[in-house]
Amino acid sequence: MSRPKIGFIGYGAMAQRMGANLRKAGYPVVAFAPSGGKDETEMLPSPRAIAEAAEIIIFCVPNDAAENQSLSGENGALAALTADKLVLDTSTVSPDQADAFAKLAVEHGFSLLDAPMSGSTPEAESGDLVMLVGGDEAVVKRAQPVLDVIGKLTIHAGPAGSAARLKLVVNGVMGATLNIVAEGVSYGLAAGLDRDVVFETLQQVAVVSPHHKRKLKMGQNREFPSQFPTRLMSKDMGLLLDAGRKVGAFMPGMAVADQALALSNRLHADEDYSALIGAMEHSVANLPHK
Repeated sequence: MSRPKIGFIGYGAMAQRMGANLRKAGYPVVAFAPSGGKDETEMLPSPRAIAEAAEIIIFCVPNDAAENQSLSGENGALAALTADKLVLDTSTVSPDQADAFAKLAVEHGFSLLDAPMSGSTPEAESGDLVMLVGGDEAVVKRAQPVLDVIGKLTIHAGPAGSAARLKLVVNGVMGATLNIVAEGVSYGLAAGLDRDVVFETLQQVAVVSPHHKRKLKMGQNREFPSQFPTRLMSKDMGLLLDAGRKVGAFMPGMAVADQALALSNRLHADEDYSALIGAMEHSVANLPHK
């Protein structure tokens, strides 16, 4: 049985790995990448061309502005998103953006899920992402075969926009926890503990998650290959605080983490967000940032 063609709008590190897994599962894949990398996937010239060619369109763009740019204009996807199309928005965008996209889907008649993923490039490569989805149950069922290829688990968060909000919860916890881990390392080193003892102990104890143990290993090695770049984590923390302010949520710990990651972003934008550990180590050692 032939599988529907899938088109990516945005084809960076995460999307390329999802695309590779979909190709292995027998799905034809095309992509549009204004700035992302390229592989053997057939590249098309515009978001509209993707929406015309594919039955299932996956948005994987960095922010609200990029998503709106991909949707609008003569060559935007919206011009070709007809009632038979299914759109999965895997981008991490603001709740307001997710709501606006859902409104466009109703107005134009196409099916849409806000479907951000939890996980970094290793999980995208192995197909072990956790997919958070918001939208109608029938649309989730329609999308499930694709979601099962790119992820190990699908969580239906609720109606349209719910997954965009849940993703900010997840990333807020992730960013704030990394800041706490970095502060712990900072104290241990400033107190004169052996460097390897500090890092190796934290990688063994149960209170540190497997994800953050991976980040500690990067800190110990002083190498921060970009599984999740600081610029994107800093952006997500900003989205969370803006959204939290609108609903009156009390998040002082996440606000501190937002500031720490914003500072780290000045010099480590394209490195993994765990570069904050290295920045704090340089600070307590009275060394310049590198």
